[in-house]
Amino acid sequence: MVSFYINGEPVEVQLEGEKTIGDVLRSFELTCEENNAAVIGITVDGTNITAELFDEKSKEELGKDTKFEFSVVTKDSIKQSFTALSQLFEELSQKMEEVPVALQSGKNKEVSDSIKKVADSIDQFCHIAALASLFPQDFENTKIDGKQFNDFFADFSPILLDFEQALQNNDTVLIGDLSEYEICPRLKAISAALNNI
Repeated sequence: MVSFYINGEPVEVQLEGEKTIGDVLRSFELTCEENNAAVIGITVDGTNITAELFDEKSKEELGKDTKFEFSVVTKDSIKQSFTALSQLFEELSQKMEEVPVALQSGKNKEVSDSIKKVADSIDQFCHIAALASLFPQDFENTKIDGKQFNDFFADFSPILLDFEQALQNNDTVLIGDLSEYEICPRLKAISAALNNI
């Protein structure tokens, strides 16, 4: 019995005359397109199907108990992730605005927790933005402060590097200034952009 799993959950799939692994992969891709979803990972019988393996594996006949596992992302799940991140970046922008006062009050641990959260959230944002690029017709025109994501982060990166050095040098004045005047407004801009999606 050929088995199918989507994001770890077993699903029932009716085969309609597919003979090879490639036939199944093609019809699954069409089904995804019709449902505003995109495949981000394929495993067949425990083997991760990379771009290099795809053509070779596609030619193989379907076995009686071939197991397909798909990792799928939907347009709606990306929108939901962006909405959640919008709220997170709004909260973080407030925390970054408070950094100078927090440092003066000796709340260094709080500040370092906020900074770690900002870094993690930017990583998370970049991951979801990469997934969003699978749906160019829906997310291509999303801009932050009038800039494409890449351009926005190209401008933001040097500030984050300065910030990292200020942290290493324990330069609390620079940490406070960068937090309040450079990082905070950019987090607000990300939040506003994601909120409009």
